[in-house]
Amino acid sequence: MIEEIKGGVRLHLFVQPKASKNEIIGPFNGAFKIRITAPPLEGRANDAVIEFLSEIFKTAKRNVLLVKGDTHRHKTVDIVGVTLPEAKMLLKIDQP
Repeated sequence: MIEEIKGGVRLHLFVQPKASKNEIIGPFNGAFKIRITAPPLEGRANDAVIEFLSEIFKTAKRNVLLVKGDTHRHKTVDIVGVTLPEAKMLLKIDQP
């Protein structure tokens, strides 16, 4: 779900596009499930995921990098400049 990388954290996500609002649902099959209002057309959902995560982590969009899953619901995202404890606090998770 979440792991520390050099300079930041890596999130494994399961994205549900075309939702009624942007929100983090929580753990889902080894990933974080998030809902995004944007449709999965022409990269709109990916852009919305990056914008949503940049708001949650209070960082610039350039610090949120889509590493894997450009055309899939399962995505891997790196967030630069955030520590693992900060990420866990912002995502409200209590995993060791």
